[in-house]
Amino acid sequence: MNAQKKEMDQARTFIKSGKNLEKAENMMNQLLKDSANRKNEKIYLVLFDAIRAQYEQGNEKLYLHQKYDTLNLFKAVRRMFRTLETLDTLDASPDKKGRVRLKYRKKHAELLMAHRNNLYNGGVFQMFKREYADAYDYFDAYIDCARQPLFAEMKIDSTDHRLPLAAYRALFCGFQLQDTAMTLKHSQLALRDTANQSYVLQYLAETYRHMGNRKQYLHTLRKGFDHDPEFPYFYPRLLELYSEEHQGDSALAVVNRLLEKNDSSEIYLFAKSSVLLNNGSYAECITICDTLIARNDSLADAYLNAGLAYTNLAVEMDKVSKSRTKRSQIKDYYRKAKPYLERGRVLAPDQKDKWARALYDVYLNLNMGKQFDEMDRILKKG
Repeated sequence: MNAQKKEMDQARTFIKSGKNLEKAENMMNQLLKDSANRKNEKIYLVLFDAIRAQYEQGNEKLYLHQKYDTLNLFKAVRRMFRTLETLDTLDASPDKKGRVRLKYRKKHAELLMAHRNNLYNGGVFQMFKREYADAYDYFDAYIDCARQPLFAEMKIDSTDHRLPLAAYRALFCGFQLQDTAMTLKHSQLALRDTANQSYVLQYLAETYRHMGNRKQYLHTLRKGFDHDPEFPYFYPRLLELYSEEHQGDSALAVVNRLLEKNDSSEIYLFAKSSVLLNNGSYAECITICDTLIARNDSLADAYLNAGLAYTNLAVEMDKVSKSRTKRSQIKDYYRKAKPYLERGRVLAPDQKDKWARALYDVYLNLNMGKQFDEMDRILKKG
């Protein structure tokens, strides 16, 4: 006990002099390593005073434009909160008769609330330095104040309108670290940040995808699309999923909603042509492709979709009829496919997977031996 008192008295002397403040802090932390001392409230009070004195010195230097590491200021604030939150747990412990008599809560809550913004600022400071783990810790601590009994009377949940933004930034840091628990911890609060809700849903969707949770991934994509149909992340992935699951009607609903937003968009019109092609609505697909080509005759994919639609019409008819009339119609479809596919090939020579097989069928059915042999060689090369 005498040794403990001596250490505390020495630390108080350091604090009073404004020197050796880090040493004073370390002395108190050493005392707290002994489990017998962890319920001694006076040690925490001295520890807090040592940290606060460091914070005040740093703050004064910054105010006077003197050289000082800003990060140390934020670190001191973080330690101040940890210290008094731990002390509050002790302060709230019932005595032998089961009574709780709070001695410090009101004073300490008011004291810390004056510095709470620097938890948030510390998070922003570290986030822009891409120190995401440290940034997350600051944002997490800032948010956590809302559930700490120490700040219960402050009603942070209802008075702090920056909580959703802090939650979004915490989620962003967790996502950058590829830490699922960090990303999801404050996700519901982050969704209240209306300015960044699309990004929150994007990061959540990606997290569920990495987790292999297909159900939640699809649910989040739908939620994001409903919130912001034209946000570039959601609709392409929804269309991909619906295509994989052969949900043609759902895919068509997506592109139709996009076109309600912007009926002149080349991207949305092309997306609809692809959905119609996959759904077997070949005539409608060709109509849209012709509209796109009339607007912009350099859209390779529009030519290729139209050419594939014509070849698919030929294949479908060939399956159901071998009559002379139908054979004539089948050849006509291949003839119509030919210029589209050849133009698509010129515009997108590297996209062999889209035109080589189709041109092979066209040249085969139109008895174009030289061209057929070329396609055969291309397909064999892979």
